[in-house]
Amino acid sequence: MSPRPYKLGQRQVANEQTRLRILNAARDLLLASDGFSTFSLDAVARRADVARMTVYHQFGSKSGLLEALSDSLAVNGGMEQLATVFSQPDPLAVLNQYIQVFSRFWDANRLVIRRLRALAALDPEFDLVIRARDERRRQGVRVITHRLIEKRLFAPIESLDETVDALFTLLSFETFDTLAGPTRSLEEVAPQVCRLVHAALNLNTK
Repeated sequence: MSPRPYKLGQRQVANEQTRLRILNAARDLLLASDGFSTFSLDAVARRADVARMTVYHQFGSKSGLLEALSDSLAVNGGMEQLATVFSQPDPLAVLNQYIQVFSRFWDANRLVIRRLRALAALDPEFDLVIRARDERRRQGVRVITHRLIEKRLFAPIESLDETVDALFTLLSFETFDTLAGPTRSLEEVAPQVCRLVHAALNLNTK
């Protein structure tokens, strides 16, 4: 029997381990008080104890690394639950659970996300990754808004785009982070976000 499949399997495991080590190094660098402001592929490579070209081989570019890191944060933060949330027929339940899912996600990765978004203001590659993910979140908010209107749970006073923008802002990381401050817990903040959204939309839930 040829040993080739076994060797290929070993190589795949080694590649996956290297990839995970680089992702962990990137996350740790963002969490470090003296590391996130000098975040670079070189710094990530040094922290992961790999060559810079290894990072390029695994991710292709800094944008590729940031995309993979964002995907990893999403998995760890339970974002896969969104598929189940959107499959529900009741748009109010979708809205409330959407708030819960994102609140847990923001809370689980709060410092990393804060620093990623801060770096996006300085680095065009960070900005592109963050903007693309924000746009996907905006599309989710638009879907929920459409479904609420179809069920006549609220009638938008402003245009649809303005309503979506307002809801998108209320459901943003910045809103959650501000409300949470240094001491408030997820259990305190998520219900407050929910109340703010309901009040802003003047939902007809009777």
